[in-house]
Amino acid sequence: MLAVALLPLHSLAQSLKNSGTDVKQLVPAGWEMIEDTGDLNKDGVKDLVVIATPNYEAKMKKRDDGYVYNFNQPVLAVYWGVKGGGFKLFKQYAKVIPAREDEFVSITPSLDITKNGTLEINLEYFISAGSWSQPTTSYTYRYQNGDFFLIGKDVTELERNTGRTVETSENYLTGKRCVTTGNISSKKTKDAWSKLPKKPLQPMGKTLE
Repeated sequence: MLAVALLPLHSLAQSLKNSGTDVKQLVPAGWEMIEDTGDLNKDGVKDLVVIATPNYEAKMKKRDDGYVYNFNQPVLAVYWGVKGGGFKLFKQYAKVIPAREDEFVSITPSLDITKNGTLEINLEYFISAGSWSQPTTSYTYRYQNGDFFLIGKDVTELERNTGRTVETSENYLTGKRCVTTGNISSKKTKDAWSKLPKKPLQPMGKTLE
């Protein structure tokens, strides 16, 4: 049973800062956050990507046993590194990372800025009721033409009751899709390749909403 949490009130005026020397200066105290650094725009300076989840009281709920659910909308922010130190906000993306909708499905995001400057956003889902599926989705973005564009998507699904696995990999630069099926009880897998319809690369913010 859920009850409204009696948590400290946090002003809705709280938001990510436009500039700062480190992530602690950029993200309000008390917000959940993960971050990674790397050179995204190829200027030789490390940039910063942050996924920050507010702790606004209206979107927090507490169970009878004290566990608190956070249903606030996470924000993904990209900061360009400044020569000499610090970071300056490039863009905030409000709906790239899905918010938690109920107590049965948890979403755990992670970030990775690769050595070649692409941004990987990973979303791991855990469904505690109503499904045996345990999917993980990874999105790969590249900075070009003034924004981040989706160049690849990988989905891994595990059926916990049967052990069956399905991995779907889509490369929007080559226009190819590969579906690999298998089972955790065996090393044998089967690949099925196909072509993707030709479409313009989609900018961040129009792919995960």
